[in-house]
Amino acid sequence: MANFVLVAGAWLGAWAWGEVVPALRAAGHGAHPLTLSGLADRRGVAAGQQTHVADIVDQVERLDLHDVVLVGHSYAGIPVGQAAELIGGRLARVVFVDSNVPEDGVSFTAGMSGGRQQAVEAAIAEAGGWWPPLTAADYVGEGLTEEQIDWIVSGSTPHPGGSLTEPARLSGPLGALPGTYLKCLLDGPEPPPAAVEPLASGAWRRVELDTGHWPMFSAPRALTRLLLDEAAR
Repeated sequence: MANFVLVAGAWLGAWAWGEVVPALRAAGHGAHPLTLSGLADRRGVAAGQQTHVADIVDQVERLDLHDVVLVGHSYAGIPVGQAAELIGGRLARVVFVDSNVPEDGVSFTAGMSGGRQQAVEAAIAEAGGWWPPLTAADYVGEGLTEEQIDWIVSGSTPHPGGSLTEPARLSGPLGALPGTYLKCLLDGPEPPPAAVEPLASGAWRRVELDTGHWPMFSAPRALTRLLLDEAAR
């Protein structure tokens, strides 16, 4: 039996895995969705990136989980990648779901290009230290129904800005950990630069879904099957 620890990206919480968790449990596995500090039911709490890393490690240790499959979506790939390094022998695999991948000394916003870093950091400053959620129009073209978009938008909460500007901390190459990178093709064909080397070397597996950046909403069954396949490796 695997224990899945599921962490959704910016603006989201444990609720985002609502259609994935029951299917993982029905297959006989543990499924532990996690809300990071400052979001959803934990909203309003200022948090840096290392707070989010600690949230993940604390959940694994508090529940005494073993054979852990850490799943990080979007932004959450950054704290999940760091937590994967910290939980040691409890880790079975880390799965990056169309996510950012941490680089030592690099923040989430520092990895942005084309002036987007300045735009996001300006938006955080203007909102008093929080990154405002996306609007419905931002989800068009991602394989989502109107109902699914409404679900995401209604559940989203501002994201703590400190977690986006604080740099990651790694003690070694992430390619040393058993990993899988899931690329959602409607969001573009290429993974982030930090994933290129471990994928090219064969240290990580690459898998794909023909859906958008939020597969837990747009393709929950396909995502669940993929997670179960990766846990069996």
